[in-house]
Amino acid sequence: MLSQSEERVEGMSEKEANVTLTVEDVMVREVIKINEDATVKEAAELMNKHEIGCLIALKKVNVSGILTERDLLKRVVAEAKDASKIRVKDVMTRPLVVVEPKMDLGQAVRLMFQMKIKKLPVVEHKRLMGLVSLTDIARFQPQMMVLVRLLAANQTTPKSMRKVIDRYVV
Repeated sequence: MLSQSEERVEGMSEKEANVTLTVEDVMVREVIKINEDATVKEAAELMNKHEIGCLIALKKVNVSGILTERDLLKRVVAEAKDASKIRVKDVMTRPLVVVEPKMDLGQAVRLMFQMKIKKLPVVEHKRLMGLVSLTDIARFQPQMMVLVRLLAANQTTPKSMRKVIDRYVV
């Protein structure tokens, strides 16, 4: 005997069953932002407070870059810079690679591999709508990991992406 949800799936046409996921289906909508003129110390405190690995930097109201843990390690800690004197804009990653909410999730994963990045801000009409990460995709959609596995097998995978792949791709 089939459950109601199984009956719905059984009754779907092939086209309905092959619904493509989009970036907005898995993106985090509440993105923590920081002014690009804030200090790196303030940014690190904000990242710790929210237990997150990146912040979106703003210049007034416009998205200007992304500050990741990797940026802090490479451009502040490794160079022994004073985090209370360095500004976010001096160490953030830019230009920013962004995607639109309606982008196919598979295309977003391909873009991450092409650009060797794990996080993509989601922008629509110059407005920040959310953020999608390789980890979000791995947690939300295990089937998408088939694509990640194929991409990882066919090219050199950056170390920063390898950790996520090793943990979530079976």
